[in-house]
Amino acid sequence: MFMIETNRLKITEFTPDMAQAVHENSLGADNRRFVPDEVFETVEEAAETVDYLISQYGKTDDPLVYPILKKDDTYVGYVQAVPLEEGVWEIGYHIGERYTKQGFATEAVRAFLPVILPMLHLKWMRGVCLADNFASRKVMERCGFALEYEGIGPYQGEERRICRYRYEV
Repeated sequence: MFMIETNRLKITEFTPDMAQAVHENSLGADNRRFVPDEVFETVEEAAETVDYLISQYGKTDDPLVYPILKKDDTYVGYVQAVPLEEGVWEIGYHIGERYTKQGFATEAVRAFLPVILPMLHLKWMRGVCLADNFASRKVMERCGFALEYEGIGPYQGEERRICRYRYEV
């Protein structure tokens, strides 16, 4: 069982009973704006996704997504490693709207990187966000990612203004 603990958080594996919280946390305005493919309009949609994510644990050919929980087991979001191409992985994370601006994303990413990189036999990881997603940019910068590129690039199937970051061990 995957488990990382910090002072305030636990990063672990999804369980089916988290679908309601996943659904609720996906409905925020920033989620709709920055990652619309991760909005689950119904609990059933969230449950299907959670079931799929659970099926991926132990594999390395699809995203590895782990829930971020407060110590009292409240679901606040997720952190993930996503394979892009051979040997290239991207970090992703999302914190539900009611839990933002509390440092949870930074705390989770800082704890996740030293565990996921050796697990995947990686020396570096990419981070990509829309250029105007200042919260996501701050998280990556606080966690030691270096800005590699800012300009037009692919994002969610469209050409958009993006920032691409790189984290190296």
